[in-house]
Amino acid sequence: MTSPKMDRRKKYTIMVLKDSLMKLLKDKQISYITVKEICSLADINRSTFYSHYTDQYDLLDTIEDEIIQDMQGYMSQYNFEKEDQALQMIEKLLEYFASKHEVCTTLLNEKTNTTFETKVINFAHQVFMTSWLADTAYDENLSEYLSTFIISGSIHAIKKWLNNGMDHNPREMAEIINGVINRGLLGVR
Repeated sequence: MTSPKMDRRKKYTIMVLKDSLMKLLKDKQISYITVKEICSLADINRSTFYSHYTDQYDLLDTIEDEIIQDMQGYMSQYNFEKEDQALQMIEKLLEYFASKHEVCTTLLNEKTNTTFETKVINFAHQVFMTSWLADTAYDENLSEYLSTFIISGSIHAIKKWLNNGMDHNPREMAEIINGVINRGLLGVR
């Protein structure tokens, strides 16, 4: 059995490695970041790094997956079965992104070149297909296209919002996105 001190040390090491990678990702693509750089910034030796992760991609994948799992847990606290709750669901999702502003901005950055955006799209698609389109008269093929269109546009709007320093509160952004989804571009003014 490991001692609590070892558990704290392990948690600290993992936290420092994640923080170091996130700092490096602000300026570099993952393909240009080395394990040596991460370890140097974290002040951790490489053997310690390799006891937790296989490489920088494994560390990044772990960070992304934890955020998606955290997002799923956050969103599962709410019941969004009815269409009128779509606004609330979007607002809660935006609140989550706001709470993780720095990490999400870094991972959704165009120059970062991570798989995070794809993971967010897949998560949103799953939520969208089960919550919003399940009760509609659209056939499954059309629903896939609608979901892709709406989610891609929403993700890019969220990226713009994050990059603009969240210049609207989550409720206002949710109203904008929900307005486009439900009434189209001409319905938002």
